[in-house]
Amino acid sequence: MNWEEVLQPIKESNRFKELWDKVEKEYREKECFPPKNQIFRALELTPFSEVKVVILGQDPYHNDGQANGLCFSVSEQVPAPPSLKNIFKELKEDLGIDRIKNDLEDWAHQGVLLLNATLTVVAHQANSHKSLGWEFFTDEIIKQLSDKRENLIFVLWGGFAQKKIKLIDSTKHLVIKNVHPSPLSVYRGFYGSKPFSQINHYLEEKKLTPIHWEG
Repeated sequence: MNWEEVLQPIKESNRFKELWDKVEKEYREKECFPPKNQIFRALELTPFSEVKVVILGQDPYHNDGQANGLCFSVSEQVPAPPSLKNIFKELKEDLGIDRIKNDLEDWAHQGVLLLNATLTVVAHQANSHKSLGWEFFTDEIIKQLSDKRENLIFVLWGGFAQKKIKLIDSTKHLVIKNVHPSPLSVYRGFYGSKPFSQINHYLEEKKLTPIHWEG
């Protein structure tokens, strides 16, 4: 199956059409991120049948040049925001990898779906599209992956992402839960949690190719 087949019913619904009308109006009238051609980049880079890992974020970065359609990832020309720096610190601690690329596109190509719950944001206004209606669409993505695939790894960092656990069948998938990698919570258990080695251990256990995190 591919995303087109999986999401066709929801994309043809009135609810999605109303959502997309609102998104287009916002992009016409305001500066919004990511660039419009990158809104669905996470799905474009990670086909449905190739997903191995799902990392859930809340909404795109809202400062200039940051958001690129992949959660926690930023474009190469801008510095890594604090949460991404903390993810890289834990990667170094966990697997000894010094990652220097801020765009996580190479993870996406290996089957890591980097999905934000809300796919767009108004420039310089965090969480400003939360009420637009994106979550019914992204919740469906999570649910379809849980229902139609097996042995996936869902990474839920922070309270917001952990609310999505109700959409996931944890009897057939691995769920990794922890605090958010933001500076506000990173010392409450994110450091030392070793998510990257956990992911690769599970993939190897299931006879699947592990993720090359180094980029």
